[in-house]
Amino acid sequence: MQRAALFSGGDAQMAAGDLGELLVPYMPTIRVPKSGDRVYKTECAFSYDSPDSEGGLYVCMNTFLGFGREHIERHYRKTGQCVYLHLKRHVIEKVPGASGGALPKKRNAKLFLDLETNGDLNSDDFEYEDEAKLVIFPDHYGISLPNIEELPALVTIACDALLSAKSPYRKQDPDSWEEELQASKHAKTLVQLDNGVRIPPSGWKCSKCDLRENLWLNLTDGSVLCGKWFFDGSGGNGHAVEHYKETGYPLAVKLGTITPDGADVYSFDEEETVLDPHIAKHLAHFGIDMLQMQVTENGLRDNDIKPRVSEWEVIQEAGVKLKPMYGPGYTGMKNLGNSCYLNAVMQAIFSIPEFQRAYVGNLPRIFDYSPLDPTQDFNTQMAKLGHGLLSGQYSKPPMKSELIEQVMKEEHKPQHNGISPRMFKAFISKGHPEFSSNRQQDAQEFFLHLINLVERNPVGSENPSDVFRFLVEERTQCCQSRKVRYTERVDYIMQLPVAMEAATNKDELIAYELKRREAEAARRPPPELVRAKIPFSACLQAFSEPNNVEDFWSSALQAKSAGVKTSRFASFPEYLVVQIKKFTFGLDWIPKKLDVSVDMPDFLDISHLRARGLQPGEEELPDIAPPIIIPDDPKALDIDESSVMQLAEMGFPLEACRKAVYYTGNLGAEVAFNWIVAHMEEPDFAEPLVIPAFGEVASSGAAAFGAVGLDNQPPEEMVAIVISMGFQRNLAIQALKATNNNLERALEWIFSHPELEEESEPALDMMNMENNANANILAETGSEGPRIKDGSGRYELFGFISHMGTSTMSGHYVCHLKKEGRWVIYNDLRVCASERPPKDLGYIYFYHRIPS
Repeated sequence: MQRAALFSGGDAQMAAGDLGELLVPYMPTIRVPKSGDRVYKTECAFSYDSPDSEGGLYVCMNTFLGFGREHIERHYRKTGQCVYLHLKRHVIEKVPGASGGALPKKRNAKLFLDLETNGDLNSDDFEYEDEAKLVIFPDHYGISLPNIEELPALVTIACDALLSAKSPYRKQDPDSWEEELQASKHAKTLVQLDNGVRIPPSGWKCSKCDLRENLWLNLTDGSVLCGKWFFDGSGGNGHAVEHYKETGYPLAVKLGTITPDGADVYSFDEEETVLDPHIAKHLAHFGIDMLQMQVTENGLRDNDIKPRVSEWEVIQEAGVKLKPMYGPGYTGMKNLGNSCYLNAVMQAIFSIPEFQRAYVGNLPRIFDYSPLDPTQDFNTQMAKLGHGLLSGQYSKPPMKSELIEQVMKEEHKPQHNGISPRMFKAFISKGHPEFSSNRQQDAQEFFLHLINLVERNPVGSENPSDVFRFLVEERTQCCQSRKVRYTERVDYIMQLPVAMEAATNKDELIAYELKRREAEAARRPPPELVRAKIPFSACLQAFSEPNNVEDFWSSALQAKSAGVKTSRFASFPEYLVVQIKKFTFGLDWIPKKLDVSVDMPDFLDISHLRARGLQPGEEELPDIAPPIIIPDDPKALDIDESSVMQLAEMGFPLEACRKAVYYTGNLGAEVAFNWIVAHMEEPDFAEPLVIPAFGEVASSGAAAFGAVGLDNQPPEEMVAIVISMGFQRNLAIQALKATNNNLERALEWIFSHPELEEESEPALDMMNMENNANANILAETGSEGPRIKDGSGRYELFGFISHMGTSTMSGHYVCHLKKEGRWVIYNDLRVCASERPPKDLGYIYFYHRIPS
């Protein structure tokens, strides 16, 4: 936008000199946006008001935060900032031409705000006009910018820079603003070596440094190498780039991103992410069977296949005329590009009264006590989102034609239909490698990520996430000695396995498979899909049955033995979240979803799964820790990935699982689980595993205990080993320092200095006070035990989230909720009364406890 277009034309309301004098007292508070500043000129920090709203948007000329008409006074009172740029977009009726029609369409020079247009308006009859003016508080004195010949230079430059500033989310969320990818110039002529390399479906690691994250498969020779190092400590050692410099092999695909819909491909030569139109063929060269997207296995194109009712049609209730719903609690959410997982989870969350009371009920207090930058405050953004969904301000029915005609004669008042959660997503996903991208994600993983943030950001005396919280009793039995161990852990989701062997339509499935193979051989369209029908009771039975414990170490035998584990509810939550574990990895290397129908009940009784504790006649396993296995070279220890996956399936962060397996010497998932329980409150619990050599000195940024210097800081993994034996952290550090980080000598040193263990208690208390300022919120247990809301095990279904697609890395999520006695479908912006809720095809189910 040219400055002249904004500041020229019209008569000044006062002389330029008078205007300059008026602004002089406020000049120190007016800033020019710099490259690192985020300018929020399209959305209020506390609401979903925008320049399209009736009151427009006020942008602070000092902080560059935007505020709607209802919230601008709060910011003025809190900061004393007086000068704001008021932005307003008007929708006006075009002047009819001589022939009675609208004037020919031409470029509108008065359109300078970077806003989305309202698709409901007929562009032939209406047009937009943007207005900007300076407003000085507290008198609300307005200076219409297009009517001013001159302004002080600083003000002119600041206004111009603010209006031309890019979206703040380009800085916070760069992956969501990727440009359209271009096909690589190497894709068509790529040479692939016939060297016999075959890539397994899991267990990959860099061939040069053994890293297991950020791995890239070179599409020429099949080398698996790590990516580059990032400033935040993530990434790798850059061996993939080094390999390209040595060989010139240009294309690589990131392992873990391959789905039937595509994969992330990088061109080292072109130095950017690219498209590979021949990716399926290139992957097949190394034994990776990527499902073809345009052509089916029998060679027929998708549009040649006989149409059938797919899960996409069933879950979205396609083909049925659905009645739109409006008003409080019926507000849709815009899909920001694969953000439907977030939309579905947040609709379900804010249908729960405890979350409504915690955030929307406390909205005035949360807003009044919000930090100076409310866009970076979790509770503020939760309250904003909850109010946007529940207030009804952004879910109004369209006006009748005669009312529209009457209003349009003066000025169009836009009808808000749904909200755009861009500010919420930018904050809640900040720093997360997956949720901050524009890729599809697992709704269950996002739910747990959200609960973690709720736990860490207390609001009021009660934590709303407590309604999901329950205790699981794990009973582990040594099959040889028959002795048992009972442990408890906190969980938020009941994960039910899919009991495929219990399908009630096995004959139909067998017949379908025969027909499908015949059709494939004869190159005919496949038959109508037959979906496996699984009884819910069979899934519940599979959940309750004992499971074998891999690499179980028996403290009774002091050796590895066969072990079994059963899980029961030590408490029942107020709201029970049930996940049907439909997703798995196939032998063909591709993440797949089990396309099944489970007859989920409207009323659920799991009282029989109540834990009973140690029973008469049972003998407990001795409380003896397994021996710590310390390799001569810590990097030489190969982590047992099967144990890692067992722990990850329980909902723990993947990096924490890898650390647990590593620090317990690959003694199995049971021992690693105990390590997780003991370390889950540590701030670096989910940080990536770092394995320095035993003689290495810790980084200079490591925190020292007390007055101990940093010159001889012991490696963290050695400190963890000593702590796992029952000693205090400061004592472990002292012992390791005194023995030059020799573990065996450190243990001898501790036993020879028993008086130090007693002296460490006061210092430990001080450290705990410093590290746990919010201990009342973050602690899993306390003097009163874990925060649980135990009660009856009888529940009623009130909502479910469904997934369409072949894996969590692709597809679409939809939410169904039962409100006011009827089911409602929330499909991003579309909110309608549900006619046929597909309760048997859900992925995550929400149950509410029935009062006893």
